[in-house]
Amino acid sequence: MASTEFRIGGELRVRRLGFGAMKLPTEPGPARETSLAVARRAVDLGVTLIDTAHLYGGGANEELLAGALHPYPDGLLITTKVGVARTGPAGEWKLDGRPDILRDQVDQALRRLRVERIELLQLHRIDPETPLSDQLGTLRDLQTEGKLGRIGLSEVTVAELDQAQEIIDVASVQNRYNILDREHEPVLAACEAAGIAFLPWRPVAAGASGAKTEIAAVAAELGATPTQVALAWLLGHSSVILPIPGTARMDHLEENLAAVRLHLPQAHRDRLDRLPDPA
Repeated sequence: MASTEFRIGGELRVRRLGFGAMKLPTEPGPARETSLAVARRAVDLGVTLIDTAHLYGGGANEELLAGALHPYPDGLLITTKVGVARTGPAGEWKLDGRPDILRDQVDQALRRLRVERIELLQLHRIDPETPLSDQLGTLRDLQTEGKLGRIGLSEVTVAELDQAQEIIDVASVQNRYNILDREHEPVLAACEAAGIAFLPWRPVAAGASGAKTEIAAVAAELGATPTQVALAWLLGHSSVILPIPGTARMDHLEENLAAVRLHLPQAHRDRLDRLPDPA
């Protein structure tokens, strides 16, 4: 049976199946009330890792989580991301890792999340127009100042991970990865070797899992749903994988989190391992 816990950076103990908050509506009204209830229910069901970002509503998602969960229960880790800003020519979102932007977004996140320190802060994307040493050097300085606990990356290659590790201690990597999309298997292997947490985004292939006959067949044989099979496969595939499935629906939340109790017999896992990678 795969371990249900992981220590990010060797210290932050979390349950491996987390929650991605990106899909939660934040506009005032009934949908926002449901969002608050879903976030609270996730914690009630044992989630200790919640992922958000400045990009999600320009900080509105961070504010929503604080509204739902502050004061935070002991052991709850809310990780956020910076490095995408409305600084395009027409005010559109673009990658922006300039030091002043990163500092401002971290300060905004501290205020919105109502914390004095962000225990895990991830660079949402590497900005190709700003030297990596400036981007990660800024986050390292914020860490030294006590505003950040640990630093992670998102959507990086093995080469970029190696570069980053020369500048900072990388605690986590958040790349696109799921049972049908294993493009970043080399990055996962590098994370395994270094003990770095790997947070796959789009962990259920945006519903495509159910379209695969083999996944559906395994789900039927085990009395589970294709989504649960896809998440259970991730949990068993590598001990450093921390899936963060997101949803705005209570029933989907409960379905997702039940995947931690699904045992995939080796014969079924072998069948899933052999699935072709459409990428």
